[in-house]
Amino acid sequence: MLPNYGFIGLLLLAAVAFAVAPLVVVALVAPRKWSVEKGEAYECGVRTTGETWVRFRIQYYVYALLFLVFDIETIFLYPWAVSYLGLAEAGFGLFVLVEMVVFLVLLAVALVFAWAAGDLRWV
Repeated sequence: MLPNYGFIGLLLLAAVAFAVAPLVVVALVAPRKWSVEKGEAYECGVRTTGETWVRFRIQYYVYALLFLVFDIETIFLYPWAVSYLGLAEAGFGLFVLVEMVVFLVLLAVALVFAWAAGDLRWV
C-alpha cells in the first residue's frame, strides 16, 4: 500500500516541478531592461495607427458563450445515442430515453430564455 502512495507523491512532485520550473527559468534568464520600444503594442510587425485598444461589444462574447454552451451540450448526445441500444437491451431503455428528453427540454428552455432576453439578435 505504501509504494502506491509513494508513486502518487512522486507524480504530485513531478506535477509541481513542471509548473514551477518554467517560472524559475524565466525569472533567471529574462531580460530586465525596459525600453519604450519594448513597451509598444505589436501587431504582426506593423505599427498601429490610432487607438491600440479597441473595445468590442459585449454581445460578441455572449454569442461565443451561447455557442460554446449549446455546442458542448450537443456533444453529450453522441455517446447517449451510441450506448442507447445496449442500455435498452439491459432494461434501462425507457429511463435513459426520459433522461435525454428532460435534457433536451432543458436545452430548449435555455434557448427560449436566450431568445426572449434578446441575446440572439445580431445588432
